[in-house]
Amino acid sequence: MKKASTTAAAMAVLAGITGYMITGCSPAGSTTPAKDAAPVAREEFDKAMQTPTKLTFWTWLPDVDQEVALFEKKYPQIDVTVENVGQGGEHYQKVRTALKSGEGAPDVIQVEYQYISSFNLTDSLLDLRRYGADDIKDDYVGWAWNQVSDDKGVWAIPQDVGPMGNLYRKDLMEKAGLTKAPATYQEYADAAKAVKEKTGAYISNLPTNDPAQVVGLLWQAGVKPFGYDGDKTVSIDVNSAKAKEVLGYWQDLIQKDLVSVDADFNDQYYQGLASDKYAGWLTAAWAPIFLQGTAADTAGKWNAAPLPQWEAGQNVSGNWGGSSDAVLKTTKNPIAAAELAKFINHDDESTAMFANKQFLFPAAKSVLEDPAFTGKKVDFFGGQEVNKLFAGIADTVDTDFQWLPFTDFAYSSFNEKVGTVIGAKGDLGAALDAWQADLEGYAKDQGFTVK
Repeated sequence: MKKASTTAAAMAVLAGITGYMITGCSPAGSTTPAKDAAPVAREEFDKAMQTPTKLTFWTWLPDVDQEVALFEKKYPQIDVTVENVGQGGEHYQKVRTALKSGEGAPDVIQVEYQYISSFNLTDSLLDLRRYGADDIKDDYVGWAWNQVSDDKGVWAIPQDVGPMGNLYRKDLMEKAGLTKAPATYQEYADAAKAVKEKTGAYISNLPTNDPAQVVGLLWQAGVKPFGYDGDKTVSIDVNSAKAKEVLGYWQDLIQKDLVSVDADFNDQYYQGLASDKYAGWLTAAWAPIFLQGTAADTAGKWNAAPLPQWEAGQNVSGNWGGSSDAVLKTTKNPIAAAELAKFINHDDESTAMFANKQFLFPAAKSVLEDPAFTGKKVDFFGGQEVNKLFAGIADTVDTDFQWLPFTDFAYSSFNEKVGTVIGAKGDLGAALDAWQADLEGYAKDQGFTVK
């Protein structure tokens, strides 16, 4: 295996999404859809995996060469070059540019769930059903599998997920007279007031520049802001009554100065996590590890709980983050490329390594159900079994959630239309109306029918 480059931190992909026009891209050398082809025969598979072959894998994940090495050990005739060509928008733009030019595209790419539909729009992904993907679908959290598949095919293999929970400073909560995490959003609002009055801290932060967090909170509330039929029809409903109810709740807390509105994932934000500025963070399953590196001096002061619920007795969550591995249709070695995407995200040793060495929160049930993973007591969280908590939360994420085939534009539009209003502590209902209009206009300009 050759590793062309590495990246400093997997979490950095969360920062910075750039817009990119996608409808003009088309893959070179598209093949017959796998749904029309017979499953790969065992003899065909064995021949492909025993033939000297070179694959290229584009990923932003550091140290993924360790998992790839397991693949190469099992299939010594396959040589994989791992390349990091950038993170966030830079990664996707380079993939699309290579596809459009017909030169230099990799065989396998890492792709976040919200961008799969954009590559399906340009017919760029290999349907993995012919290569045995359907045989392993029950080995992943159901909602994550729905993110990588539809009635037309299986487009990627889930790698990691970001079910959302509540990380909070138990010491600050206790100073405010609170002995447990708020179970409902009404309790959360009451707690926000007590925390601010007694400690001066904000119970949480709603950033001006992070649509993924807000979308995750909408996801939890049952909002269906996006839809895509896989062809040229999209549904856009970001300003629904429920969406306005959710953002109205946060507007009230913001305008009462009980929730801060700092841009996140920058030095100022990290300093806030490391100090007493924030008493909590409604975030995802990858955040406990992130927090330990960012706010090491606060070790022992944190605890983790499920998100507050909109109705007492509910047990639902949303998702923020996570990724998968897909095979581009342009690959000259579809069998080996599909097996690479499958193997590293399904092999027991590889998936455990992702969880325990790269600290990705797993989509594979084998890890989520493994006591060696769920039973870890985390000193930073006072000995709490945080993995067990989030493993349980992973089963409460709504399985029916879709994305637009232009999520990069949708996110940049959010920052402009909604994020600026969050920062100005303004009318978020009106901001959602502006976001809706912007998305509808863009979709129509790109030739989509808007439902």
